Amino acid sequence: MTNASPSAARGTFTAFGARHVRGVALTRWAAAACFVIAGVVLLVFGQWWGAVFFLVAALNGSLAYLVPRWNMLRDAPKNVERVRELQRSRALVVDDAAARLRRIEQDLHDGAQAQMVAVVMKLALARDHLSAPAARIEGADLDRVLGLVVAAHSGGMEAITELRDLARGIHPPALGEGLGAALAGLAERSDLPVELVVRMPQRPSPAIETIAYFCAAELLTNAAKHSGAQRAHVEVSHQPGQVRLRVSDDGTGGARLQPGGGLAGLAERVKNVDGRLQVESPAEGPTVVTVELPSHV
Repeated sequence: MTNASPSAARGTFTAFGARHVRGVALTRWAAAACFVIAGVVLLVFGQWWGAVFFLVAALNGSLAYLVPRWNMLRDAPKNVERVRELQRSRALVVDDAAARLRRIEQDLHDGAQAQMVAVVMKLALARDHLSAPAARIEGADLDRVLGLVVAAHSGGMEAITELRDLARGIHPPALGEGLGAALAGLAERSDLPVELVVRMPQRPSPAIETIAYFCAAELLTNAAKHSGAQRAHVEVSHQPGQVRLRVSDDGTGGARLQPGGGLAGLAERVKNVDGRLQVESPAEGPTVVTVELPSHV
């Protein structure tokens, strides 16, 4: 038995030029024609598909360039209004800070400083009476010196109280232990019985805690002075991204956001940090004030 030649393994051309490949007979001319037709098809349609791909890529790039700008143009009125609102808020913050500084200076000048000057003067008079040469402190003189010392002591205590209140107005010391503890102390000092509910799994930023505390203090003061309420309820909670304070009382109601009023001042202070204050107070009560603040600024 003889081995088949390599040419027989690859396929054999007959006398007419036909080649058998896997049982299919192809002539050299037919094979060449197939390759030519395939090349022409690929050449024509390849350029067409290339143009299509180029147009799609160009359109995609144009959309990527134009869509953000179209969105900016579409939202331009909102953006302009937002910028104006931020400018107004910034101006209010600056004015509020300046007003607070002026009030602190005025309180120090007219309050604690005046009290301390009076204390020093009374103590100086008492010193002069006690240090007089060969002075005999008896009767009316003793009563006068004692009266000066007592007045100086009383003035010193008043000055300390004013300084403590002033420091509490700048930043309540109780906030060092968190908003919940500060509100608990506020509820204990309130003139009304206050039911307090605190849900604070996390602490917000110090500025937000301060605003929430002063809002609660102002609302409880208003309830005690103006509403004729017998009881108040304070609830504060911290959800992701938001602190929610709700103060309610069983008073007569009728609270309104009036220009120059205490509630309007609170609303402006809350708005400065993108917060919101809502008042629900029908004529016969109850009054419910809800303050929503961002957890961080």
